[in-house]
Amino acid sequence: MKTVHEVSELSGVSIRTLQYYDRIGLLSPADRTEAGYRLYDNAALEKLQQILLFRELQFPLKEIMEIVNRTDFDRSRALEQQIELLRLKKEHIENLINLAEGIKALEVKEVTREGFEAFDTRKIDEYAKQAKAAWGTTDAYKEYERKSKGRTREEEAEISRQMMDIFREFGEIRDSAPESSEAQALVKKLQDFITDKMYTCTNDILSSLGKMYASGGDFTRNIDRAGGEGTAQFASDAIDIYCG
Repeated sequence: MKTVHEVSELSGVSIRTLQYYDRIGLLSPADRTEAGYRLYDNAALEKLQQILLFRELQFPLKEIMEIVNRTDFDRSRALEQQIELLRLKKEHIENLINLAEGIKALEVKEVTREGFEAFDTRKIDEYAKQAKAAWGTTDAYKEYERKSKGRTREEEAEISRQMMDIFREFGEIRDSAPESSEAQALVKKLQDFITDKMYTCTNDILSSLGKMYASGGDFTRNIDRAGGEGTAQFASDAIDIYCG
């Protein structure tokens, strides 16, 4: 058995966070001392590892709680996803190191498009998104699996490019009102595109996507990169009106 202080030192998770996990029912201690102090056994530590794994995969705590408490939770499958995600992150970091070393050695004579590819995190973002969806049992993800089966990497890249083109259109009108006919038409275009290429995009799903676009993460940065600063928030506002 380990105390909460020992678990904090071992895992790097703060005591406050461990106490919070206990309060919400995400990670309960195996036992308590007579004085009421939390004690954690090896099973609890393994569960903490899984929680941190899913945090790396960008899951919210509510969904992590639902997954790790499932009777069909597959630890091996989760670890395979974590290994692949770390491999992608390692590749990304190595690309950045190579770029930085090249610049330092003055080997880069001219800045080209290739000079910015090291900053591209789309593969990581896409894998994390798919890994997250894989833990769901929704019809939407099953449909996505069917539609994407057999696609080449180039075909997936082209679909991503086409989707970014829609956000570029949002960017062109981002100074207008999100309830305008042009903005609402673009929301419908986006919804139809997702339905055609990925899965049936209901208004509920679209609403959730809209909130994610403006959440401040990589999705926001990629959309704003395509359409200009503020595009993600504008698209999110237009989607909110469309689905409201």
